[in-house]
Amino acid sequence: MIEKPLTPADVEFVTTLHGDDQVSFVVLMQPRGKQDILLRAIDDVALGEFDEAVREGGEPEGAKAAHPAEVALAHTLAELRDTGAQAVGQVVEDHPLDLLRSVVDETGADEVIVLTTPHFVEEFFHRDWASRARHKVGVPVLKLFSHAADDEPADGPAAS
Repeated sequence: MIEKPLTPADVEFVTTLHGDDQVSFVVLMQPRGKQDILLRAIDDVALGEFDEAVREGGEPEGAKAAHPAEVALAHTLAELRDTGAQAVGQVVEDHPLDLLRSVVDETGADEVIVLTTPHFVEEFFHRDWASRARHKVGVPVLKLFSHAADDEPADGPAAS
């Protein structure tokens, strides 16, 4: 489960997590909308990103969000496939954890990876996607923090 397109460093990290084993991905793109604008502002302040915390507008919602999310998903799937991995996906609009559970059940997935930016308030109260998925999907859930598009690749995203 992702909320924005994967960076090259993210793609390299998730495709090499299991060494030389052949991996396949079902990517669920869950864009963040206005419903959590206050939480995002608090996260921005906690990260010292004051300009982001006071920005007007925010991300598009509904039909307006569909096109950017579809483009982001297509980019991510292409990047994963370029590594030789199998990858399919879809944009999630409603009930993401129910869909995630059905994907795990239908595919026999070994694990779930939630790749996200830090959301301190949600994580503190265990309301972030990874914490909630751990109680729903029945397989191990690995939470990784994504690289910003301008980050230098290091040892990969931070895991929690």
